[in-house]
Amino acid sequence: MKGQGKKIEGKGAGAEVEAQEHLIVFRLENEEYGAPITQVREIRRMGPITPMPKAPPAVKGVINLRGKIVPIVDLKQRLEMPTQEPTSSTRIVVAEIGEDTVGFIVDSVSEVLQLSPEEVEPPPEVTRQEHITGIGKVGERLIVLLNLERVLGEDQ
Repeated sequence: MKGQGKKIEGKGAGAEVEAQEHLIVFRLENEEYGAPITQVREIRRMGPITPMPKAPPAVKGVINLRGKIVPIVDLKQRLEMPTQEPTSSTRIVVAEIGEDTVGFIVDSVSEVLQLSPEEVEPPPEVTRQEHITGIGKVGERLIVLLNLERVLGEDQ
């Protein structure tokens, strides 16, 4: 299930960015973000989450996913964005991060999208580049491409 993106030389700062063939596109606030579809196991409606004592603030708790305990991270809180109460559009994206399964909460999921290397720019120098692999350009839309390992990995 694990796929490798192609490394391409980005325009601008000369940083390498990873262009994924297929991305899952989701919203946080009014912005679009993308993550490699090869890491996504499933998308679930928001449901009950069991809180875990002394967990980091962005870890909302755990769910039982067909007998496996899966930690759930509020992606907005992890990215230091304002959080809000879940709505009917709120989803949990369950992803494979290395050997671990992690769920992350997003405002909504919109589509699966294919980007060519020409549609991906490196992240601007002023951004937290360790979390961002690039910026996808689709017409007038900009999609921030996230590195899920760095956003949701064990060290976080």
